[in-house]
Amino acid sequence: MKRLIVLLSAGVLSVAACRGKSAPGGMTAEEHAHMTAAVDDTGPTANRQPVMLTVAQAHAIGVTYTVVTRGPLVRTVRTVGQVVPAEPGLADVTPKVDGFVDRLFVDATGATVRRGQPLLALYSPMLVSAQEELLTALRLAQLVDTTAGEAWRNAQDLVTATRRRLSYWDISAEQIARLERTGEVTKTLTLPAPFDGVVLEKMVVAGQSVMPGMKLYRLADLRTVWIEGEVFEQDLGLIRIGAPARVELAAYPGRELAGRVSFVWPTVDEQSRTGRVRIAVSNPGRLFRPGMYATLFFEAPLGRELLSVPAEAVVMTGEHNVVFVVAPDGALEAREVILGARAGDRMEIRSGLTAGERVVASANFLIDAESRLSSGTGMAAMPGMNMAPPKQERDTP
Repeated sequence: MKRLIVLLSAGVLSVAACRGKSAPGGMTAEEHAHMTAAVDDTGPTANRQPVMLTVAQAHAIGVTYTVVTRGPLVRTVRTVGQVVPAEPGLADVTPKVDGFVDRLFVDATGATVRRGQPLLALYSPMLVSAQEELLTALRLAQLVDTTAGEAWRNAQDLVTATRRRLSYWDISAEQIARLERTGEVTKTLTLPAPFDGVVLEKMVVAGQSVMPGMKLYRLADLRTVWIEGEVFEQDLGLIRIGAPARVELAAYPGRELAGRVSFVWPTVDEQSRTGRVRIAVSNPGRLFRPGMYATLFFEAPLGRELLSVPAEAVVMTGEHNVVFVVAPDGALEAREVILGARAGDRMEIRSGLTAGERVVASANFLIDAESRLSSGTGMAAMPGMNMAPPKQERDTP
């Protein structure tokens, strides 16, 4: 382990010694060939030698050990999302006749409405004519005797047809009954709220002329809301419909809401490489408001009987993954492993280890450096990287 301490000072002296030499990259051809041969290994463990540490040495550099375990692994996928109204709870209020807005009962966006509450009163000449036609049909039906046969049936059909036309224009059965009972024509048509909710959009003002199908209000029932988030492409395979999810909102720190995945989009955004995921949650107190940002957590089981080690126990070189295993004689031996998915602070091991083996859990990069130096293929083998400290010159008298 003394080599690790000497390495830095030796490297500085080597760089100083190499300055001024006429070679590509600041080194001679011989040094360049030596270094190339030193790093040209045929496998991840070919240039690593077992490392022996005493208890004191392991303690000094912070080496700890762990055991390869087999068991369930759960990966938590975290992303951000936004609260949106649930589409089945949206409704547009539109007229079915031409007319003019006579009066607004709900005149502000964001207002809360109850089912059946009047939203506006609409004056329509067509509506007035249809009511007068119904009254005329009723008077005619009363004049025709029931023994008249076909004439009586025609009169009854006319009454039924005029009633039906009024109902098609959203005139309620109570309004039609009152018209027939009193004979008083209603000047305006009242459009009610179809359910309990809030006004998301209001596109009408008093006195405005309207046409059939024109959107006047957009209402939302917020007892259930959707929370939609973007999940990276590599995590989409872990998300399943019906999978549990947790939701946190910045407006309510420390409070979590449980939900389930209700839909996963069948497409992926080509630019962001993400797919949209939806969670449907109950919102009885209307704490979750459309537009709020949320943090989503999906618990994705990876398997029930998987080998794993702490993620910090794996030395990742970019091409190979190495774990240092404690041999029966106490030596730390480098072993290549094939990794699977990561689950929190643990890494799945597909091959290379068996359950119960002891491995280095921390300071493994120092162990890796010592293993390379011991093999003579590390920096210690390069020209100028002398492992012994430089001798001090004697002072001449």
